[in-house]
Amino acid sequence: MNKKLSKLTCNLASKLGTILVSCFLLFTACESNNPQADDETSFCNPMNLNYRFQITEPSYREGADPTVVWFKDRYYLFASMSGGYWYSKDLAKWSFVQTDQIPTEDYAPTAIAIQDTMYFMASSEEFDFMSATGKPNAIYKSDDPLSGNWQIARDSIDFGVWDPAFFMDDDERLYFYWGCHPGIPIKGIEMDYKNNFTSIGKEVDLMRANLKEKGWEVYGEVNEDLGAYSWLEGAWVNKHGGKYYLQYSSPGTQFNSYNDAVYVADQPLGPYKLQDHNPFSYKPGGFIGGAGHGSTFTDEYGNYWHASTMAISVKHNFERRMGLWPAFVDKDGVFYTYTAYGDFPHELPRFKMNGPEDFQPQWMLLSYKKPVEVSSSLTEFPKENAVNEDVRTCWSAETGNAGEWLMIDLEKKSSVRAIQANFAEQNSTLLGRSENIVHQYKIECSNDKTSWDVLVDKTNSKKDTPHDYIELDKEIKTRYIRIVNNRVPDGNFALSGLRVFGIGNGDKPKPVDSFTVDRNQEDTRQVTLNWAKQNDVTGYNIRYGVAPDKLYSNYQVFDIDSLTIRSLNSTLEYYFTIDVYNENGITEGTVIKSTKSLIKK
Repeated sequence: MNKKLSKLTCNLASKLGTILVSCFLLFTACESNNPQADDETSFCNPMNLNYRFQITEPSYREGADPTVVWFKDRYYLFASMSGGYWYSKDLAKWSFVQTDQIPTEDYAPTAIAIQDTMYFMASSEEFDFMSATGKPNAIYKSDDPLSGNWQIARDSIDFGVWDPAFFMDDDERLYFYWGCHPGIPIKGIEMDYKNNFTSIGKEVDLMRANLKEKGWEVYGEVNEDLGAYSWLEGAWVNKHGGKYYLQYSSPGTQFNSYNDAVYVADQPLGPYKLQDHNPFSYKPGGFIGGAGHGSTFTDEYGNYWHASTMAISVKHNFERRMGLWPAFVDKDGVFYTYTAYGDFPHELPRFKMNGPEDFQPQWMLLSYKKPVEVSSSLTEFPKENAVNEDVRTCWSAETGNAGEWLMIDLEKKSSVRAIQANFAEQNSTLLGRSENIVHQYKIECSNDKTSWDVLVDKTNSKKDTPHDYIELDKEIKTRYIRIVNNRVPDGNFALSGLRVFGIGNGDKPKPVDSFTVDRNQEDTRQVTLNWAKQNDVTGYNIRYGVAPDKLYSNYQVFDIDSLTIRSLNSTLEYYFTIDVYNENGITEGTVIKSTKSLIKK
């Protein structure tokens, strides 16, 4: 009896020991093994679309100049040189429709839904930018764009244009806008869509460049004036509260300064007056910059959204992506896009937002400049580039072989909620679209760098996800995050950013309560801010505007203590405050400073 009891006790002890060891290993890997959320409620810019590799060398992806239209319970997104278009029901998950029945190989398409039909037009072929003329554009129509089937509605309008845009007024009168030229103004005309889209009246000049006044039109990466004339392009019109808001982009699509500004009028063809708050949409900082040449639309809850172009422009000036931001109209009719922390995860609202306070980051950045280990590395593409928050740099492994990996040490056990894997496709030779263009990989987590749990398994993925954003169904507690390659479409396994998001377990930073504001006396389009750097800070967000209660512009930076902004209106007074953020949250500025005493009259 004693022997049997002893044996039973030993067996139980052995099983218990096995269980305890298993539990310990699970704990040291990560506290909770969570798959990707089945129904993502958040999104993260740049938009995770299957951007097409262009059909001419060099090999680079492009997606830009978006038009978004709501039609038959779906959003449709048309973009330059994409070989098709996308649709979505929730603005988070997008599906692609490939078609050759419309000119998807042309730039800056536009679309409009009129009753039960979608109409489409792209920029003119054989366009001469010196004279701003080209082959007259064709208009296409479809009552079922999901199918990819289209017919010609009119084979050529009365003239050829670049960057077209439609606007339907409340009285069902249709207006048409266009322009893409450094010296020729944005133009508009009325069209009779009931009479085969014939023109009504004469074209009207709506606005021109004025670089001496409008700093945001100055040509350069940060509007520093590289000596060329700014391009005016990408017209778009919305109506709100009886006012017409004409948006246009400048100074160049390859720059982080690429923006949309806005004019306001009482009639669709003007006269238009420059809104004091400008640019309307501007994002020069953060992981990826640029917020120009887009379209503004409303969702099913009545919220405005602005889809726009973002710049990489490393392999080619037109190496571009797309972003999505909320837009608002304040009580005084001021129209603005909110781009603060615009490439952090945000929850998609399922309600009518009142303002930016309803659209704050879902989670904070945990991976900035954290220690990195890799399987291998090309000398000119070091591992630190994967965590430096700059899409224009990348880490590249020596090969594209299965098993190449990169690991981030978060330096302490952290609450992780989302991950964004931005693939750089180093040494790619791909052109065009192919079903074989997929990144296959897995993401693992650990607390000791020895025992690893699979957090995300995409080793058999069939989707092309160049900016793969993964929202976890609940938080995990972990210190180490590792991404392991299984297959790349071509070239090397490379990342422009492996970005980890969640909430830290410390305190928010102290507010910035002391800073200086110095307006350039020789060029009042420019202002320089200085402040003292803080410890345990990820970065700063400068909010500014033309009134203390209208700080609608944002300029996000990281660990610096000085910033020169060159995008001001030379004739207006500005107000500034500085927010500060880290892994634990955002602390808003407590002081607002003005440039009033420095304005030249």
